[in-house]
This record gives sequence, C-alpha cells and structure tokens, in this order.
Amino acid sequence: MIQLVAFLGNYGKEYENTRHNAAWLFEKSLSFSSSLSYQNKFKAEFATADYEDIVRRLNGGESKALPENAPKKLYFMKPLTYMNLSGEAVGEAARFYKIPASDILIVHDEIELAPGILSLKWSGGLGGHNGLRSVKSVFNTADFWRLRIGVGKPADGNVADYVLGSFTQDEMITLSQVFVKCSELFSKMLTAKDMDNLLKSWSKVKL
Repeated sequence: MIQLVAFLGNYGKEYENTRHNAAWLFEKSLSFSSSLSYQNKFKAEFATADYEDIVRRLNGGESKALPENAPKKLYFMKPLTYMNLSGEAVGEAARFYKIPASDILIVHDEIELAPGILSLKWSGGLGGHNGLRSVKSVFNTADFWRLRIGVGKPADGNVADYVLGSFTQDEMITLSQVFVKCSELFSKMLTAKDMDNLLKSWSKVKL
C-alpha cells in the first residue's frame, strides 16, 4: 500500500519546464496540489495529507471505499537534492516514518517511453535513470513502485541535453492529456485491493 510519493525532478527556475521535471509538472496538475502545505524537510519539499481526503479530491469530492490496510496519512515529497541524489531525500523520509521501499511510489520521466505513454512498474531495471539509481542505492533494492511518464529519446543521442531541455508546445499539450490518465492511475492505486491486476492493466498505456 502506497504511503510515500516522491516526484523526481531538479530544483530551480531554469529546470521548471524541462523533460526531467515531468513529475513535478504532474504534481502541479493534481486536483489536490494546492491543498498541500509543503515544508523544507528531509532535503525536500515535504507535505503530509489525509489519505482519505486525497482519494476524495482525486474523485471530484466523491468518497471511495478504501482497502483495509490503507494508512491514515499519505506523504508527498519533491527532493531538492537534484536528480542524481534523489535517494538521499527519499531515504531520510522513509527512515523517519518507517516506510518500506515497497510502499513508495516514485514518479519520474522516462526516455524509454514515447511522449503520450505512461506506465506503472514494480521493481525491475532502472533504464539508466539517475534518480532511480540513487533511490535503489539508498534502499539497496529496486523493489518500489514507479509511475513512468514518457518523454521520448533525443534524435542525436545526447540524453543529458535532451532531458534538461524544455518541452515543446506540442509536447506540453500531450503531457497535459497524459496527466489526466496519470491522475486516474494514482487514484486507482490508492483504492486498489489487488495491485497485481492494476499492474497488468496499466503496465503501458498510450493515449
């Protein structure tokens, strides 16, 4: 059951609309984003929310049945360590609240998926993503959830410049549509009684 959600990205105005910050842009799009009171904590912007209230806000104010093992609180964070040290922030929060890696959702950009595609993944390879590599090194396991937002690959093979480049106008339009589906998936994750079935149906979703 998800207890901690980490949106990976890079801190600073120069990175706001870059592909590597797709997760932070998704966080801003969420219906409950403005209700979160972020504080500088655990090397991150960190917020605590009522689990049931988040589910309600994700569903337009409608209450939903929660799994029996649903926690009372849900924690959100945006690491301020820059991408390649994201695990330091996630690890600090997880240790403080005694949250196992298996109850953590990492939201991140994914170059292995084209724009317009999202994917739910459990454990497995890291696809060369520095943020995921950092999280794995801190927990010594890759057994955590990932919500992957496709940003595509660069034509010239220069990945670093590409992910630190800004989204085009067309990409931003596609991204806004993807975020609607991501929000739907997130809601389903918080209310799912069988995550395995959810994993099968959301392993790769194309608009």
